[in-house]
Amino acid sequence: PILSPISCEEVGSGVLAASSVSPAPAAPGGGTVGPGLMSVPPGFTMPSVPTPSASEQSADGDSQIPNPGTYEECHRKCKEVFPLQMEGVRLLVNKGLSNHFQVSHTITLSTVADSGYRFGATYVGRKQTSPTESFPVMVGDMDNTGSLNAQIIHQLTSAVRSKIAIQTQQHKFVNWQCDMEYRGADFTSAVTLGNPDVLVGSGILVTHYLQSITPSLALGGELVYHRRPGEEGTVTSFLGRYTGDNYVATLTLGGAGAHATYYHKANDQLQVGVEFEANTRMQETTTSLGYQLDLPKANLLFKGTIDSNWVVGATLEKKLLPLPLTLALGAFLNHRKNKFQCGFGVTIG
Repeated sequence: PILSPISCEEVGSGVLAASSVSPAPAAPGGGTVGPGLMSVPPGFTMPSVPTPSASEQSADGDSQIPNPGTYEECHRKCKEVFPLQMEGVRLLVNKGLSNHFQVSHTITLSTVADSGYRFGATYVGRKQTSPTESFPVMVGDMDNTGSLNAQIIHQLTSAVRSKIAIQTQQHKFVNWQCDMEYRGADFTSAVTLGNPDVLVGSGILVTHYLQSITPSLALGGELVYHRRPGEEGTVTSFLGRYTGDNYVATLTLGGAGAHATYYHKANDQLQVGVEFEANTRMQETTTSLGYQLDLPKANLLFKGTIDSNWVVGATLEKKLLPLPLTLALGAFLNHRKNKFQCGFGVTIG
């Protein structure tokens, strides 16, 4: 799965492989998949710097070329339109203990995945780098078997950001990685080192580079080098992204295949996304259509998807204001495999 195309919750953009049953991945306990080796605990989102839109960029002047954001976030705008798979019953309780510390409790009942309890916690430091970002950020969650996911993100300087991620399974180390990211005036470069083992001579090295050519066009590339006893290889890919006033088109081409996404914001209520994935190793291609309908007056959020494998899915979220309560319903039907999955979730806090 190391060399598979991007899944969340997306080595860098291709460490986590996509599930072949569902149209979008879901982390254990109902969390979302984030960049790198780890999954984000339920109720938390990883800090990210949004890529400026074309209208915001043009307002600053045509001569000023902005920072393009990160390589692994290029397809995220489109993927956020698609619903995440739901199965079974999930109860999530978020509790803010202070302005900097928050905990969560998640109980999951499922007939497909493992049922159990997860405890999550997040800490946000006092170093505020923007109105929406503060560092350092420490996020982690542990289930009833002792498996742990943890991440530490820190803004070392105004241009350098680092991240350390650790994953254990029943008290044994499974994965760990270290990221270092540098943001220039009109480019972003990053290096990721995953699971290094000097004694065995194995590990994964990923490098990213994304350059703004114009206020709307960004080009970049990814190099993935992996080594283990008896096996060594390198995979390269190239990326292009064009950002318009209300749309984003992104294309990735490489030795592992092709990945193309198109995101379009029709209005404040409706957003549409189209995704195409071709895996040269698996000899498979998939085309997916997703949409998101937001009705703020009714506190409703609806997401739907259909793909070329005849997988149809949808999720519905309803906020019961003024109560801190959110209800979620989801259903996914795979016509080709004759499989049906549905889920119900309650979020408090």
